Amino acid sequence: MTAADVPRGRGRPRDPRTDDAILRAALELFTEHGHAGTSIEQIARRAGVGKLTVYRRWASKDELIAAAVESARGEIPSPGPDDLAGLSYAEISQVIVDALPVSARTLAEPGYRAMLAQVLGSSVTHPGVMTAFWRNHLVPRRHTAHLALSRAVEEGVLPTETNIEALIDMTVGAVVYRLLRPEPPDADELLEYLRTVYAQAGMIPRQW
Repeated sequence: MTAADVPRGRGRPRDPRTDDAILRAALELFTEHGHAGTSIEQIARRAGVGKLTVYRRWASKDELIAAAVESARGEIPSPGPDDLAGLSYAEISQVIVDALPVSARTLAEPGYRAMLAQVLGSSVTHPGVMTAFWRNHLVPRRHTAHLALSRAVEEGVLPTETNIEALIDMTVGAVVYRLLRPEPPDADELLEYLRTVYAQAGMIPRQW
């Protein structure tokens, strides 16, 4: 047992630096080796802690990897319902436009693309990982996109018969497909692609 495994006094808060080290180690190992090639022992070793320290925080490898995937969203903005309530199509579109450069930089990182590939590969055998990715990486942005497209329909930018959910699915599919191609784009190329796809979908004005 290491010093990190010594029980702490009741009520003493956990050290967030330890949590961060464990999540970072779990994400790195999952990205490098996938779910099957990652173990709690490996995660603890890379994080520089004992196994008991890991198990005090997460009851299973599945829970830990899901938390690590959740943490990987990084600096991608995720405006909530309160941030967008009552905004017009133009205002919501501007929120999306402002977020695109950060989104492009994050999505263009090799580590993020590798993590995405591992998440997709484990979606059947370990659905909890995909659930975490869906809930923390996709749902917030789907909510923003849905509001933008709903306003676009209400304000006559898009036809009233527009199937918003299908349009969002097509947009997400286009971006994922672009990321997984053999020659993925760099941040500048991806930013231009995001602007093009979002404009074609009606989430932002065509001028972008």
